[in-house]
Amino acid sequence: MATTASTSSLTTLHKNAHKTNCYSSPNALAFRQNQLNFSYRFKSTLISSSATKSDDFVVLDEEVEKIKRLQNGSDVRGVAVKGEKGRIVDLTPPAVEAIAQSFGEWVIDAMNTELGYVKEMVKVSLGRDPRISGPSLSVAVFSGLKRAGCSVYDMGLATTPACFMSTLLLPFDYDASMMMTASHLPYTRNGLKFFTPKGGLCSTEVEEICSNAARIYANRLAKVSTSVNMAATHTKVDFMSSYVKHLRDIIKERVNHPIHFETPLKGFKIIVNPGNGSGGFFTWDVLDKLGADTFGSLNLEPDGMFPNHIPNPEDKIAMSLTRKAVLEQSADLGIVFDTDVDRSGVVDNLGNAINGDRLIALMSAIVLNEHPGTNIVTDARTSMALTQFITKRGGHHCLYRVGYRNVIDKGIQLNKDGIETHLMMETSGHGALKENHFLDDGAYMVVKIIIEMVRMKLAGSDKEGIGGLIKDLEDPAESAELRINIVCEPRFAKHKGAETIETFRNYIEDGKLEGWELDSCGDCWVSEGCLVDSNDTPAAIDANMYRAKVSNDEHGQHGWIHIRQSIHNPNIAVNIQSSMPGGCQTIAKALLEKFLLVSNMDDVLDISQIVKYAETGRIG
Repeated sequence: MATTASTSSLTTLHKNAHKTNCYSSPNALAFRQNQLNFSYRFKSTLISSSATKSDDFVVLDEEVEKIKRLQNGSDVRGVAVKGEKGRIVDLTPPAVEAIAQSFGEWVIDAMNTELGYVKEMVKVSLGRDPRISGPSLSVAVFSGLKRAGCSVYDMGLATTPACFMSTLLLPFDYDASMMMTASHLPYTRNGLKFFTPKGGLCSTEVEEICSNAARIYANRLAKVSTSVNMAATHTKVDFMSSYVKHLRDIIKERVNHPIHFETPLKGFKIIVNPGNGSGGFFTWDVLDKLGADTFGSLNLEPDGMFPNHIPNPEDKIAMSLTRKAVLEQSADLGIVFDTDVDRSGVVDNLGNAINGDRLIALMSAIVLNEHPGTNIVTDARTSMALTQFITKRGGHHCLYRVGYRNVIDKGIQLNKDGIETHLMMETSGHGALKENHFLDDGAYMVVKIIIEMVRMKLAGSDKEGIGGLIKDLEDPAESAELRINIVCEPRFAKHKGAETIETFRNYIEDGKLEGWELDSCGDCWVSEGCLVDSNDTPAAIDANMYRAKVSNDEHGQHGWIHIRQSIHNPNIAVNIQSSMPGGCQTIAKALLEKFLLVSNMDDVLDISQIVKYAETGRIG
C-alpha cells in the first residue's frame, strides 16, 4: 500500500526567476500536503512513494529526461503522431496529462500564495488549433487539470491570443489558460502554451512545470499506471464569440466612421489566408460583419493536415498565393496568419509582401504616429535600414535577443523602468503592443493595420495604399540565413552549441576577426545609447547568441552577422546581412577561414552549408 509523504520530506523546486513578469511564488512547485503520490530525485535515482519497501529504487532517469526535453523555451513542443522519419512520438497523452496536472498545481499554489488564502474553485480554459492530435491530447489535458483540482473549460477550436484573453474578458476571466498548438510546425507536431492574467509564462516557469511533470509521470510509471482518465469532466464554452466581438468593437470605435459606424469596412476588399489553421474566423466573424468584401479568400476551413501550405507568414508559398489573390481581386489588403494566429503578415494593394522587417516598419510607422518618440524593441536580426527608418521618425530602436518571449519581456522591463515602449516585434511576425496587454496577437496587429488603412482613406491620403507608409524603407542589398549542424549525441548538442558560440565571442574580442566588433554587451543593442544595464541578465534558457557588426576600410560598416543556438533543433543559426553586393559571401568566408577552420570547433560541427555559401554564394 502506498504511503503518503509528510510535509517535511517535500522539496521546494521553485527557482528565483529573473524575469519581471513571471507569475511566481516561493512554493510554486512544491507538492501540496494532500498530494497522494509523489517522486523526487535523489542520487540520480527516483524514489517513489508508491514503493512497497523503503529501499525500493526505481531507475527512471530517461523517462524523466524525455518529459524535460519537451520544453521549448516558454512552450512545450513534441511529436504527437507518427509520420516524421527518424522521430518518435514523445508528446503522448500520459506525458500531456502530467504536464497539465503540473501546470494546474502551479496555478493553484501561486494563486493561494498571492491571495493569502485557498481559493475554492480555480478555473482553467483550454483552446486548440485544428491539428489531428488535438482531440485526443485535449482529453489528457482535461484529466491532468482535474487531477490537480481545477475546474476545466473547453474552448474548442481557438487561437493563442484568444486563450490569453479568456483570462481577462468578462464574464469568463479564467484564472489560467492553455493553448494546444505547435505554431507553423508540421501536422505531426503539437505543443502547449501557458497563460495567466499576467501574460504568458516565461522559460524558467515552464522549466519548473516540466520538471514537476517528469516526477508525476515517473511516479505513475513506477506504479505501472499511465492511463489517462477519459471521463474527466469539463465544461464546453463559446469564448470565441466574445473575442471576435472584442475585435470588431475596437475597429468600429477607433475608425468611428462618420456615415456607417457599424460597417466601417464597407467598400474595402480584403483577402484572408489562414492556411487551414485557426484563423478563418477573422473572415466571417470580423471582416464580413464589418462590411468588407472577402471574396477570393483562401484556405479558410480548418484542416489539421495543412494540405495547401504551411500556415506561416514567413512561408514563400503562403505569401505568393496571397499576393496572387490580392492582384486577381484588386483587393486593398491581403492577410496571412500562422496556425494559432499569434503571428501575421500582410500584402498591400500592389501585391507587395509585408512581413519581416517590412511588417515591423509598418507597425512602427503606425505606433510612432500615435506615440511620438516611443522606444521600439525588436530581435537582433533586423536590418540597419530599419533602425534608420525608426530613428528618422523620431523613435528609438532597441535590438534584443532573438526569441519573441525575450523581445516582449524586454519591452515589459523597459516600461517598468520608466522607458516608454509601445511596440515589441520579432522578424518572425510575433508582435506585441503595450495597449494590448503586451500580447503577441496576430489578429490584433492586423486590426491596427486595417484601422490605419480606413483612416487613410477617410483622410484622402490612401493613393499608395497601406504600403505607402514604408515606401522609404530600404531593403538590404543581401541577406542570408545559414545553418551549422551540431554533430554529436542529442543530449550534448546544447552544450556544444553554447561552447561554439562563446568561442566565437572570444575570437572577436581578441581581434582575430579583423573589422568585426561585438554590438554592445551581446545582450542589447540600441540606436542611441544603451537603455538597459550592461549587466542585463539573460532570463531565457536559449540565450546563447551574439551579433557583430562588420566593417572594412573601403566601405566602413557594411553589414552584420548574428549567431545563435536553435532551441528547436541541434544546430546553430547564422544570419548575415550586408549593404553591398557580395558582402554576405565575404562575411561567410571570413567566418569559415578565420574562425571555424582554425578554432577546432569544426570537429563537432557540420559546416558544409557555410563552405558551399563561402565558395559559391548559394544556399542549399
